[in-house]
Amino acid sequence: MNLRALIPAAFLIAALCVWELAVRTLNVPAYILPPPSAVFAAIDGNLFVDLAVTMTEAISGFAIASGCAFCVALLFVRSPVLERGLFPIAITLKTTPLVAIAPLLVLWMGTGWWSKITAAALICFFPVLVNTVKGLKAADAEYYELFRSLKASRGQEFRKLRIPYCLPYLFSALKISSSLAIVGAVVGEFVGATHGLGYLIMISSSHLDTDILFSAIFAAAVAGILLFHFIGWLEQRFIFWQSAELE
Repeated sequence: MNLRALIPAAFLIAALCVWELAVRTLNVPAYILPPPSAVFAAIDGNLFVDLAVTMTEAISGFAIASGCAFCVALLFVRSPVLERGLFPIAITLKTTPLVAIAPLLVLWMGTGWWSKITAAALICFFPVLVNTVKGLKAADAEYYELFRSLKASRGQEFRKLRIPYCLPYLFSALKISSSLAIVGAVVGEFVGATHGLGYLIMISSSHLDTDILFSAIFAAAVAGILLFHFIGWLEQRFIFWQSAELE
């Protein structure tokens, strides 16, 4: 196994051991802070069902937000007027707390899938938009002059110059947004849901089932980590020249 993967795993195991020892030594009540052994014992099939629901909502919102943000970024680069007019609206959506918007989403879309997917999409949209716009403008002026001297069309300029320069910026944003998508889906489930990790967290908290609460929190964290590393794996495949430069 790769040493780089062993180091964080060793730190995690050490932290869990310290947690277990501290809880048992200090006789901390389980409803306040359960030991890791109790948290792992609380993992069952229902947790995986709720995890699957939240992952579906998060991935759907992430995909929709990423596609829309990329298309909007292309429009912004094509039309500076649109960028100046619409960018403040994007900033407004970013600065408005998702917790404040989530009740409206449930009111407009109900307690089904779409309110959670939209919540995940809203929190993912802005990072992808900003980084994509920056990446599409990142190429040096000399390269644009070279493409013009070769009489390249606007489409060729986008495909062969702007897009390759944009990819590192885009994947950096995708890695951030992939984790935020889990947060958006869980927040949406807090407001109104019958399944999902957010729903499980709310129910277990009201019943003082702290071991189930922690298991749901850990499941959400693991889901975010898996999505982050999956995007990182895709980045290595799509931006292969960047990996070659680091070798």
